[in-house]
Amino acid sequence: MFLSTKKCDGRGECIKECPTEAIRLIDGKAFSCITCGACADACPNRAIFKNKYGGYVVDRAKCNACGVCEYTCPVNSIKIEDGITKGICARCGICVDACPLEARVDAFDIIEDRQLQFLESLNLTIHAPKKISTDKNEVERVNVVTDMDKCTLCRRCEYHCPTEAINVSVDQKGVCTECRVCEDLCPADAITDFTIDPQKCTLCLKCFRECPNNAITMEDFQLKIIKPQPGEEITGSIVSCLNCGLCVEACQKDALRMVDGKIRCDPGICMECDDKECLEVCPVGTLKVADESGIGLKGYCVSCGRCVKACDINEARSFKKVTWDGTVSEDCISCGICAELCPKDAITLKRGSIEVDLEKCILCEKCGIHCPVDAIPRTTMRKKSIKDGFTLIDNKLCMNCKLCEKICPEEAISETEDGRMWVDESKCIYCGACSNACPARAVIFEREFELSE
Repeated sequence: MFLSTKKCDGRGECIKECPTEAIRLIDGKAFSCITCGACADACPNRAIFKNKYGGYVVDRAKCNACGVCEYTCPVNSIKIEDGITKGICARCGICVDACPLEARVDAFDIIEDRQLQFLESLNLTIHAPKKISTDKNEVERVNVVTDMDKCTLCRRCEYHCPTEAINVSVDQKGVCTECRVCEDLCPADAITDFTIDPQKCTLCLKCFRECPNNAITMEDFQLKIIKPQPGEEITGSIVSCLNCGLCVEACQKDALRMVDGKIRCDPGICMECDDKECLEVCPVGTLKVADESGIGLKGYCVSCGRCVKACDINEARSFKKVTWDGTVSEDCISCGICAELCPKDAITLKRGSIEVDLEKCILCEKCGIHCPVDAIPRTTMRKKSIKDGFTLIDNKLCMNCKLCEKICPEEAISETEDGRMWVDESKCIYCGACSNACPARAVIFEREFELSE
């Protein structure tokens, strides 16, 4: 629950701001609902529910103002006025922000472990969410990473990857990216400096067939390499397996294994599986069925290092230890997408930031891939953006705390003249910040992602 410290002088700013009127003055100090949950247990209509912040909210569509909660409340906080139940704390935290003396605090933040044990010994229930405790300062993962300051998107690494775990997309189709694959393949040594010597060329067409960017053409029985226009810069993206291991965990047949930190696959076992849940969980989308027969998989990195060796001029590919200490940039808008999509439930949404359980995090970068403001660091170029959605506020549940209005990064939520909260769809970006902030679950929300180009 929220408590008032000795700093409280009874001026009552928290009382004025509390949307559920759950705070009152007792002996000159602000005292509020203790979120014990007795009202929820006693409600015959199950109209009172516990929200994600550990507080309690009344579903006005179910409440018939019978008064059972009022008579049950051990601290006489609940009252019913004009058929509306008031006095139940939703733990929205507005009182903390409203107090000019900083006298309102969250009791869970100041209770020490010994005090918690003491309360538990008295069979008292602690309704606040448990804090994350970890001795790790950062989480780490080892995989092959691309240095984009050095990478020229030549596609050489993609061609030489034995498992097709590297996907390179070049905007300029049909032009030479100087990958030198044609030089590697030419049996007659007819290609040097991205030029084909017609006197040496045997027209075996191996370079023509296997050029990664289809930059070799044939006219009148003569091969020619199409080069970019003078000053034209090759642009695009490169995405490769992160070696995060999500596919290994999702494999139902034990066809995928992590051996000494490296992914291994048994195609014979993989053939027995029809579900292929591993494909769905891959955060970067490189994992695919190996061929039309469905035998085995491709797109997972085996850490062979062939791409590193192939990138011998630019040296843009290298084995690297990737780390993250769980911090995010100030651009974070508390939308909660990261917490929703984290496959390991390692992220907890906090107002104004997030909290990461580094014991659970495996650095799959799914949070960073979906973050709409790029507040979370990532090594992959893969990016998903919000395509569409809808946001609607159910005013039967809304407790008019206005947290949604305060947290909305686009100022798309406002209060109408009749006191109802309203969403301007023309401004809404469907980030979900309002939905995650709402202590009453009054925001009806949905969104759809798409792969960014």
